[in-house]
Amino acid sequence: MSRIGKAPVTIPNDVQVTMTGNVITVKGKKGELHQEIDPVISINIEDGIITFTRSSDAPDQRSKHGLYRAIVQNMIVGVSEGFKKQMEIIGVGYRASATGQQLELALGFSHAIIFEIPSQITVTTLTEKGKAPVVTLESFDKQLLGQVAAKIRSFRKPEPYKGKGIRFVGEEIRRKAGKSAGKK
Repeated sequence: MSRIGKAPVTIPNDVQVTMTGNVITVKGKKGELHQEIDPVISINIEDGIITFTRSSDAPDQRSKHGLYRAIVQNMIVGVSEGFKKQMEIIGVGYRASATGQQLELALGFSHAIIFEIPSQITVTTLTEKGKAPVVTLESFDKQLLGQVAAKIRSFRKPEPYKGKGIRFVGEEIRRKAGKSAGKK
């Protein structure tokens, strides 16, 4: 059995989990999430604990067993606590500002990039003198948060020579020496 799939998920007191057909709904203080579950995975909700079982040991069912357990766990954590991603923008003249649900990025192109953030995500920017601007994204939907963060990062990925670009806070970028290091 899948190690992740056979681990039970505990439901906190402030979270409600309901199952209608193949759709599981998780509702908490931060929001409400829905997920369609493949019928080969059966879900049992009893006494504040969710367990996942599969009908056979076929490879696709084994992978879905752990997948759906992880998705439901992330849904429960999201509606009760929420998720947060921080990205720093490194480069001379690179700036970020947020107004409402629009994020404006100056990344060295001839024009500023204006990115519309979905309504489920709150965005804040912090610019301190002498430090790289930091964009903070917060949401109860982990999948949407990761997708939006990846899209923002794709506007200017960190390059290996000077390290300029958009990176997650704490992310290590492998640096290369450049042309002058090869000549001797």
